Amino acid sequence: MSATAFVPTSRTGSTGKIVTAREAVRLIRPGDTVALGGFFYAGLALEVVHEIAEVYESADDGPVAFRKPRDLTLVFCVSPGDTKGDGANRLARPGLVKRAIGGHWTGVPGLTSLVTGNQIEGYNLPLGPMSHLYRDIAAGKPGHLSRVGLGTFVDPRFGGGKLNDTTTEDLVALIEINGREYLFYKAFPINIAIIRGTTADPDGNITMEREALTCDTLSLAMAAHNSGGLVIAQVERIAETGTLNPRQVKVPGAIVDCVVVATAPAHHRQTLATAYNPAYAA
Repeated sequence: MSATAFVPTSRTGSTGKIVTAREAVRLIRPGDTVALGGFFYAGLALEVVHEIAEVYESADDGPVAFRKPRDLTLVFCVSPGDTKGDGANRLARPGLVKRAIGGHWTGVPGLTSLVTGNQIEGYNLPLGPMSHLYRDIAAGKPGHLSRVGLGTFVDPRFGGGKLNDTTTEDLVALIEINGREYLFYKAFPINIAIIRGTTADPDGNITMEREALTCDTLSLAMAAHNSGGLVIAQVERIAETGTLNPRQVKVPGAIVDCVVVATAPAHHRQTLATAYNPAYAA
C-alpha cells in the first residue's frame, strides 16, 4: 500500500502520515490517556512533548475539531524528563494533566510537585510490571499478574501505589492463586502513544539505528493501536519508500499513524547527556 493510499483513521482525516508536531498534537483529545516512550531523553519524542505544552498554552482554542489537549492521563515507565524543567516537566500544568501513572519519577520534578500538592492524581507502579502491562494491553488481556510489589507501597493493603489523597481509584488488586498471593495490575486503554525512532519512510515504517535504547517502543505502539488509539512517532529523517532494510524496522508502518520529523537536533538527543555517540547505537 502506498503512502498516499492508506485508509486514514477517524482522527487524522488525512491521507499522509508525515505531519508537523502541531498537526499531530491537534489529534489529542481532552481526557485522553497519553503514554510516553523513552528512558529519560533516550527515546523521548521531545519535540512532540514540547508541542503539547505549546498547544495547551496557545491563546486560540481553534475549531471544535481541534480542541486543546487537557485533563490528560500521562503514562510512562521511566522519567520522561531531565530532572529539571524540560521534557514532560513542560506538561506540569493543572488542567493539562489530570493523572500521572509512572514507574520512575526522578526526571519529572514538575509533575511530582503537582502530585505532592494534590493538584493531580498520581501513581507509582513498579517499572517492570508497567513494561509488561503494555504487552498485556496490546494482547487484549485484562491486566498483568505479578508477585512484584507484594508487601510494598504498591500492595493494595499498603496504599496500592497511590501517591496522594486525591488519588482514589484502585489500579492494583490483590488476588490468590493456588494458595499464593499475586498483584494484578489492571489494564486500561491507551489513546495516544508517543514514540521515537531514527528513520521513517512515508508508510510509517520506523528504524532505530541511531537510538541508544529500543525500550518499550514496539509494545507501546501495539498497545495504543490495539486500544483503537493513535501512534505518533518522532524521527530524525525520512527515507524513500522501499529503501529501508526490513530487518532494521522496529515498528511496522501498519500501526503508525503520524510521523513527525524533528526540526532541531536538540529535540532529538540520543541521551540526556549525549547528542549522538555511535558507541551507544545499534
